Amino acid sequence: MSATPAGAPGGTPTPTPPEAHRIAVIGGGPGGLYAAALLKRLAPAREITVWERNAPDDTFGFGVVLSDETLGGIEHADPVVYAALRDEFVRWDDIDIVHRGIRHTSGGHGFAALGRRRLLEILHARCHDLGVELRFRTEAPDAATLATEYDLVVAADGVHSGTREAHAEAFGPDITTHRCRYIWLAADFAFDAFRFEIAETEHGVMQLHGYPFSAHESTVIVEMREEVWRAAGFEGLDEDESTERCVKIFADALGGRPLRGNKSAWINFRTVVNSRWSHGNTVLIGDAAHTAHFSIGSGTKLAVEDALALAACLQEQPDIPSALTAYEAERRPVVASTQRAARASLEWFERLPDYLGQPPRQFAFNLLTRSRRVTHDNLRLRDAGFTRSVERDFGCPDGTPPMFTPFTLRELTLRNRVVVSPMDMYSAVDGVPGDFHLVHLGARALGGAGLVMTEMVCVSEHGRITPGCAGLYTEGQADAWRRITGFAHAQAPGTAIGVQLGHSGRKGSTRLMWEGIDEPLPDGNWPLVAASPLPYRPDSQIPHELSRAGLAEIREQFVAAARRADRADFDLLELHCAHGYLLSGFLSPLTNHRTDAYGGPLENRLRFPLEVFDAVREVWPRGKPMTVRVSATDWADGGTTADDAVAIARAFAAHGADALDVSTGQVVSDERPAYGRSYQTPYADRIRNETGLPVITVGAISSWDDVNSLILAGRADLCALARPHLYDPHWTLHAAAEQGYAGPGVSWPVQYGAGSRRPQTGRTDAPKQRLTLGS
Repeated sequence: MSATPAGAPGGTPTPTPPEAHRIAVIGGGPGGLYAAALLKRLAPAREITVWERNAPDDTFGFGVVLSDETLGGIEHADPVVYAALRDEFVRWDDIDIVHRGIRHTSGGHGFAALGRRRLLEILHARCHDLGVELRFRTEAPDAATLATEYDLVVAADGVHSGTREAHAEAFGPDITTHRCRYIWLAADFAFDAFRFEIAETEHGVMQLHGYPFSAHESTVIVEMREEVWRAAGFEGLDEDESTERCVKIFADALGGRPLRGNKSAWINFRTVVNSRWSHGNTVLIGDAAHTAHFSIGSGTKLAVEDALALAACLQEQPDIPSALTAYEAERRPVVASTQRAARASLEWFERLPDYLGQPPRQFAFNLLTRSRRVTHDNLRLRDAGFTRSVERDFGCPDGTPPMFTPFTLRELTLRNRVVVSPMDMYSAVDGVPGDFHLVHLGARALGGAGLVMTEMVCVSEHGRITPGCAGLYTEGQADAWRRITGFAHAQAPGTAIGVQLGHSGRKGSTRLMWEGIDEPLPDGNWPLVAASPLPYRPDSQIPHELSRAGLAEIREQFVAAARRADRADFDLLELHCAHGYLLSGFLSPLTNHRTDAYGGPLENRLRFPLEVFDAVREVWPRGKPMTVRVSATDWADGGTTADDAVAIARAFAAHGADALDVSTGQVVSDERPAYGRSYQTPYADRIRNETGLPVITVGAISSWDDVNSLILAGRADLCALARPHLYDPHWTLHAAAEQGYAGPGVSWPVQYGAGSRRPQTGRTDAPKQRLTLGS
């Protein structure tokens, strides 16, 4: 939020910028009304008109939830509105989760809600008192016309915004319709907590979200997958019939009491994203600009925060273009973060059936942490008793964070759940790892992780990505690797070290990363092979399509490298089938255009990677685990999908894979990843909970709190971290120290024992002020 706008209590309103004298607001929902009231209050000389197609008392939905943060912004910007809201709010702390007849309660969450109709009444009154013109039951002129007659047009016309659609080429909307149907209803009693209840019916899984918004009313949202909605016969029911059916399904939650609608209909949630929020002197706010699923909070909250930011920016900036630019720059990162959390939450509910078999408390913890905004550490602060009960069910001894519990794959038991992710170092000479690799991997082995992975180790000279890539295609390379594994086993007992075997395919013969990632070598290139003769980038070398003889030769190269890996004393072997390298190139339909038995449907595209897996598994010792890294999506149209990833996982599991290392992308150069915190985890989560195969999750996991949260929720079995281990080779040791843990899940090297507590950073025991002397 920007600095408190002028005109707050005790201040003097800033003179109205001349360009923002006449303002039109399209839409009389909370966002539009609050924007109008703020803009008028900050500059009373403004002429502000709000158009609302509905009557003053028409509203859809029932309760509105606002956060303390939002209320704080309202309090500073308009104490009159804040005081009115404060008197109306219903507050509560608990969340109840009811699943298979068992209710688990978690406290300390802090919610505040009021009725949407009452919120509108407060805002209507404030606009009226300030002199805003409200035109009800009136369609607004189109935005283009208003833009010529007014200095500023605020489009608050909702998820179906006509303004946005009329200027789609300028705003660049991207609208995603999701797979669940839901309906807004109300009950004439107040729940005593935010309630989630799961109903497993003959037609499928349904869920109820309920919360109070007054002393005697509650919002009730019923949601289910589209196919469940159809199978249950809701498609042909009117509002009353749907309401009666919901009452019967959730009779226990409602205590037999009725529900009521308000022009309620079954709808699919739509996520709205715009590439721009302004066009000329027209600006989008609220649902017109962005939407966030109701399961993480109220869209009204975002709309009110938009109004606060827009009003502040108009006061702070010298002209309207600057103000609209500042408004978007301020709000877009906040909204993007909220939308990522909302997307994670709604997808969790879409996949709800996958989690029903979890132990009851773990299921409740998983639900509470689904958006990644509530974490293990955060929930422990809110409700230590509940969190400890989840940990106890999971098998955490007292005082042991989830990340420091052991995990077993075949005969290998990892002492904790942290993996140093494979990271290419491009520092080998003729494929031989040297002193750099000894220090790099040795430091991370000393750093406490349960498993340290090598970079991708190439199975042939022509299978390297760059001239600096390490290999296992000579005995000299195997001897060099044995020096490294020997150091790790001797100096960091309890740490396992794994090798990742791969072949570059069409992404080979390129420069070192810091010289130009994926750029072809200026000279000295070697021939490339791939599933199909498709270059990775337009300027990349065109690979040769592998023949049957070529496939057999490469399969034997993997086998020979695996034998050397065993002689080098690696504890685990991972087959690299991700990131667009050779085996990944067979899996993706974007890179495999073959017409023989190795191309076409997924079953055929899996054939060669599975042949390599089987051949390697045959020579890899039975007691040592073997994992597979895959790209669970190509982040590109027509590529590998999440459904494909589940099928790929099932196939490798059927052939004996002990775990799947789930990454994404890097298969095609024009990918469009949806980056964000733990952004790849949903793919690992789905694979784990649909197939039962253990998974390693990767991707923007940066804190020990993230690791604890993912492990305890059952979304992953192991967490692989790359950049955090580049920043801090002793990341796991420091995670233990910061959590006050000193158990068997981590071991400080005896040489480092004196550093096992965080150093003091400064004096914190200064005498407190006790007396205040008068002048």
